[in-house]
Amino acid sequence: MLGWAITFFVVAIVAAVFGFGGIAAAATDIAKILFVVFLVLFVVSVIVHLVRGRKPPL
Repeated sequence: MLGWAITFFVVAIVAAVFGFGGIAAAATDIAKILFVVFLVLFVVSVIVHLVRGRKPPL
């Protein structure tokens, strides 16, 4: 997920350099959304890992 966000960010930078403002804005918005989704999933994953923890062996 983070890889896709970085890819869209790079696409936005390249599009902005070549003067494609609309494409750059769209790619930036997509990158922001993907980054937020990544952060939410990462935080949920960390919380679940902390709550579950490791069970002692029997």
